[in-house]
Order: sequence, then C-alpha cells, then structure tokens
Amino acid sequence: MNSPRPPLLNLERSMKHPPQPSEAFGDGRSALDVQRSAAPVLQATALRKSYRSGDRMIEVLRGAALTVAPGESVGIRGESGSGKTTLLNLLAGLDASEDGEIGWADARITGLSHNALAGRRARFLGMVFQAYYLIPEIDALANVLMARRMLGLVDTAERDRAWTLLVRVGLAERTHHLPSQLSGGECQRVAIARALMNQPRVILADEPTGNLDEHTGDAVIDVLLGTCAEHGAALVLVTHNPQHAAKCDRRLLLHDGVLKEV
Repeated sequence: MNSPRPPLLNLERSMKHPPQPSEAFGDGRSALDVQRSAAPVLQATALRKSYRSGDRMIEVLRGAALTVAPGESVGIRGESGSGKTTLLNLLAGLDASEDGEIGWADARITGLSHNALAGRRARFLGMVFQAYYLIPEIDALANVLMARRMLGLVDTAERDRAWTLLVRVGLAERTHHLPSQLSGGECQRVAIARALMNQPRVILADEPTGNLDEHTGDAVIDVLLGTCAEHGAALVLVTHNPQHAAKCDRRLLLHDGVLKEV
C-alpha cells in the first residue's frame, strides 16, 4: 500500500514555476546569459587518456577541454568508441587522466585519492546511466533514498524529498514498486530522481535513453532536462541522438579526442 502523501514542500511548489533560460533580466540578458557569465561549475582542461590494446596504445582523449556554467545543459555526441564514456568517467573522478586538470566548482580534484573524492562526489554530482543500476530488492522510494544513505542517516525531510522527486518524474503511483515491476522508462525516471536526491550541482548522464524505445526515450530526456532546470543543476548529456542533444543549451562533438562546438 502506498504511503500517505507528506506535506507539500517548498521544493514541490517551486517546481510549478521553474526559471526559464529565455526569461530576460532588466538589462536585456537572459537567465542563460547570466548563468554562463558565472564561474564554471565544472571545468576540464587538456585531458589525455590512453588505453593499451595488445601491443598498441590507443589515445582516446587528446587534450579534451570542457567548461560548464551553473544550470547549463551540454549535449555531447560522438561515434561509438570516441571516448564519451571515458570523458564522463574522468569528469566524475571515477578514473584518472594521464594529463590535464578537472575542477568541481572552485575545487581542483585532479590527484585526490579515491576516498577523498567519494564524499565530495556524493554531494556535488548526480549520475544517470544507460543501465539504471537500481537495487532490485528494494522499491523505487528506497532506491532514491540510497543516494542520501551514502551521506548518513535518512530523516523525515529526506523521505519527503525523495517522494516529491518521484512525483515530479511521474511515479506517484509507483513509489513502492520494485524495479522488476517497472518499465524501462520508469526505471530510468527513478534513476533521475536518485541523481537529484542530494541536490547536486552537476548531473552527468551517459546514454540515458540507450535501452529505451524512441517515444519513451524522448519523454525521459524531457524529464531529465526539466528537472535539472528546476533544481538549478547543470547537465552534461552524452547521447547518440541528435534530437536529444539539440534540446540542450549547447552542443559539442567529441572527435579525434577533442571536443568541438557544433
């Protein structure tokens, strides 16, 4: 049986009237212009990464650079094997580059230990993967709350936030369903809610519609972009789909190991 609805939160009320990037300020600047003029929330410079294949070294990234403004959405496309997932792993601190630097807001993370990165990552980043990575034995609400449990105990306010996020992504009637009882699109919506649970400043999404049909994928991208905008989270979206990338504020192509504006 579904749990009773908790009191409305400021979070839920703010969702009804999110700021729009096109809204102009008194001086004629749009909200997006203001965002881009702020200090970067995510920055990478001169990233290099190679992998050994037999007796050969394959250089995947050759000085890739990226700057993301607060609240900005960036779509990254590229051929299979071009290094898109490698780039996201570096940005998330899950792998180390051979050269270059990465900064999360005003903190340089290059060279930090895995333990030092883990706590910062849980607070600063949210991640959405193609394969969802939900825990099959617990329901949707508990999966969303798992992000918070990594930071400590869960209280009533955290449960209310998790519930509100699931409502926002369209799963008000699925909060107590196991992943096996959800469709692929519903599982990815749970993953989006989980990624936003700790109020991250950046969401990294790696082919989030890769396992979904076209119609479901379009709906999931709209939810992802909408919820990130409402929460003020920047989004880096890796996708093969040009229509999905086109919905982002800015579009980049990863080719020959470097990122280029398109």
